[in-house]
Amino acid sequence: MKARLVPLYFQSDQDQDFVDQLAVLKRLLADDAEILPPTALGASLPDADAVVFPQMLGDAYRRLADFKAIGLPILVITSEFGTVSMWDWEINRYLRSEGVEIFAPSNLAETLLLCRTLALKRELVRAKLLVFQDNPGEGFQASIFKRFYWWEDECTQRMFDRFGITIERRSFRMLGQAAGEIPDEEAQATWKQWEGRLNIGDISPRSLMSALKVYLAVRREIGTDPSIVGVGINCLNESRFSDTTPCLAWNMLYEERRLIWGCEADTVVMLSEHILHRTLGVPVMMTNLYPFLMGQAALKHERIPDFPQVVEGPEHHILAAHCGYFGVVPQSFSTEWALRKKVLAIVDDNATAIDARMPEGNVTLAKLEPDFRRWSVAEGMLERYAQFANSDCLNGAVIRVSDGYRLLDELASHHYILTTGHNLAGLRLVARLFGMDVVVI
Repeated sequence: MKARLVPLYFQSDQDQDFVDQLAVLKRLLADDAEILPPTALGASLPDADAVVFPQMLGDAYRRLADFKAIGLPILVITSEFGTVSMWDWEINRYLRSEGVEIFAPSNLAETLLLCRTLALKRELVRAKLLVFQDNPGEGFQASIFKRFYWWEDECTQRMFDRFGITIERRSFRMLGQAAGEIPDEEAQATWKQWEGRLNIGDISPRSLMSALKVYLAVRREIGTDPSIVGVGINCLNESRFSDTTPCLAWNMLYEERRLIWGCEADTVVMLSEHILHRTLGVPVMMTNLYPFLMGQAALKHERIPDFPQVVEGPEHHILAAHCGYFGVVPQSFSTEWALRKKVLAIVDDNATAIDARMPEGNVTLAKLEPDFRRWSVAEGMLERYAQFANSDCLNGAVIRVSDGYRLLDELASHHYILTTGHNLAGLRLVARLFGMDVVVI
């Protein structure tokens, strides 16, 4: 899906500067935007995601009422490089000072980011997240799982009200039964197609077959429905419904069709991942955050004696781990990837988990806030990985943030999305287009 942009002109769409720049936009944005026929400023607009000004004139000072009446995001892309021209800063500032929101990208990457975000806004209205669960919170570790906001009707309604996306719920128990009924021969045939592409470590043939059957069962449920952009399963709390975990399925479905996944059926995670991945175009994954400042409360949960040793500032460090390892990471995002035997006692002994690493270096932690009007964001550094034998953290990531005290005070959840690179600037643009704020923690 491409963004639908309406070029607006002040006096005549035959103005040569306007025509020349419009041709530039059509060339530079060919993969990300559909450029509609030009329209005069002040005229009725067609169905579109935004308007774009290929040319700015001093007339803008005298057309303030027309600008305020546009009712769509306003992009100013007036240079041959697909950016705003610096000669337009004064007009843009004037319009902003009068309450007109202007998007004036300073580089082509920002322009393309804006186009992807506009397209995603339209797509979300017709999109849905598919989750498999029966009675969330009533299964294992009920005292923990009953606390989570993503299972509340209010949360689902707010997601719909804010983005238009819907949540479709189906039975995990029925999915587990369907997976168990898939013949071994079908799973084996699937394995032949993927063998050589997956490092399965030392897991047993039975464990592999069970993991493949979950993949096949979920793929059948999705069918050819293009509106499904993410799938999640209440895989820990209701693990009694399956003899395995969906980790391998999430990897295969992402690699096969770029489908977003949701551990523990966390719909807020799924929506956060989808928006971040589709707009920023960076690798994403979900993990649990264990700030060193949490002390014994975090250590006990991961069954580790101490946090990893760091050279300085332990109060500004986090251990990131989920389900025994770093978390579910698709192969295409990984520097190392293997399927391992399960770690957590909460799942079947036949279950598996992904042991993977993303590149060390700059990372960004982000997640939608419960009101869905703000992003919670922290930029940091993935310094290294740490291993703890006989624990629930056989391979976790050590992440440094700028202010561990503030992060701990303002965290939105124990689940956060980790993206590679420092993406705060890009996320601020995304947030603005959605009418949201960014809270830096």
